[in-house]
Order: sequence, then C-alpha cells, then structure tokens
Amino acid sequence: MNFNFKSTYLVIAAAAVVVLLLFGSRMFLIIDAGERGVIFRPYTSGLDRENIYGEGFHVVAPWNKMYVYNVREQQREETMDVLDKNGLSINMDVTVRFNPNFDQISSLHERFGTNYINVLVVPEVRSSVRQVAGRYTAEEIYSTKRQQVEGSIIEETRKTLGGNFIDMRALLIRSINLPPQIKGAIESKLTQEQEALAYEFRLTRETSEADRKRIEAQGIADYNKIISASLTDNILKQKGIDATLELSQSNNAKVVVVGSGKDGLPLILGGN
Repeated sequence: MNFNFKSTYLVIAAAAVVVLLLFGSRMFLIIDAGERGVIFRPYTSGLDRENIYGEGFHVVAPWNKMYVYNVREQQREETMDVLDKNGLSINMDVTVRFNPNFDQISSLHERFGTNYINVLVVPEVRSSVRQVAGRYTAEEIYSTKRQQVEGSIIEETRKTLGGNFIDMRALLIRSINLPPQIKGAIESKLTQEQEALAYEFRLTRETSEADRKRIEAQGIADYNKIISASLTDNILKQKGIDATLELSQSNNAKVVVVGSGKDGLPLILGGN
C-alpha cells in the first residue's frame, strides 16, 4: 500500500513538473505597470468582457489565453501625400498621441484585436488628414489657415477614435512640404502682402498726423478770431489807460503827457 501510494504521488508530482515546464510561461503571468489584460477562454465562455486584469501577478489556466495591452500614452508619426482643394499634391508629416481607454480593453480586443494601431488608429488619422486637406487650398494649408486645418483634423480624428475606445491626446502637423515652385509663389505673395500692409500703415499714420496738425491750426485760427472780435476800440483804450497808470506808479523817472498819444492815450517820455 505504501509503495503504491508513493508511486502515485511520484507520478502526480512528475506530471505537475511536466505541466509546469510545458505551460508555466502561460499559467503564470505578470502584468507590468501601464498594462491591462483580458482573458479568452476558448473551451468555455470565450472572451471575458466583464473583467479587465490590472497590474501584478496572475495565474491563468493553460488552456486559456491572456491578452496584454499597453495602455500608456503612445505616439505614431506618419508621412503622407494628400491633395488640396485644387488637386495639388502636398506632403504632410503628422504626429498623433493616444492611448486605449483602460476600461474598454475587452471591447477594443473584440473589435480590432492587438493590432489595433495599424487596423484602426493609423487609417483613421490618414483618412481625417486627407478629408480635411481636400477642403482647403495649398496656400491656406501652408500659411493662412494652418491652425484651422490642424484644429479640424484634431476634431474629426478625436471623434472617430473616441467612438472606438481610443483616447486621442494630441495631433500635431510637424511639417507641410509643397512643390518648390508653388512654395516660392506663395512666399512671394505673402511678402508682397506684408509690404502692402506696411505701406498702408505708414499712409494711415501720415494721414492721421496731417489731420492732427490741421485740427490744431484750425483751433488756433478760431481762437484768434474770437480774441480779435472781442477787442473793441473802447477795450483797447481802457487797456492802455490801465497800463499807463501802472507805469506812472513805478519808481522809475518819467514824463507823462496826458492826451498826447495816439487815440488820445497818455504819452510816456523819459525813464531809466
């Protein structure tokens, strides 16, 4: 009995060792920081949509499979050729930053699988860039409406990816490359526009200065007219008399001849 018991024990132990050697890498799993996992049970319930496995050590039956997803913020850089509103080819370099939604990994796995970046993210970014670029001319994309173009691409891409379990963090247009002759023509036009704006500014400034001087001169002229109209002969005589009285009261030697000046005003003679 003891011999049979020991033999059975040894067989079980040997079988356990074989199982561990063959399936240990699948049974014992560590999910690192910034990762999430979902289990697929092929012989029972299939994909476990209810449970998402977080960081740490996990034991999985060898006939089941754990799919681990990186949920950190990730980045992809894409270079693509797009057509503008007039059919002109434009080369654009775009960077997109994103991460899967933590609590929707099972849905992402069910619909797109572990290759979701190439199946979902990249095609949607390319599609949005092409659609938005087709609404603008090369000049608008390159210079005058670049921010508007970038904003439209971000809005449309975020909406599409957000509806498919992806949180798009940012989308940047790194560079826009045009054919040399088109780029030269646009830059020449922009230079001429800047020169025209500078000339218009100088002209406006000079016009404003001329208006200021004209208003100032008109004010002085109006002032002189008012003063001239208010200085009657009687007022002028009274001013002369007042001035004569002040002079006559000073200590300086003088001779005052009353009624001998112009218009009968006193005449002052002598003095130091």
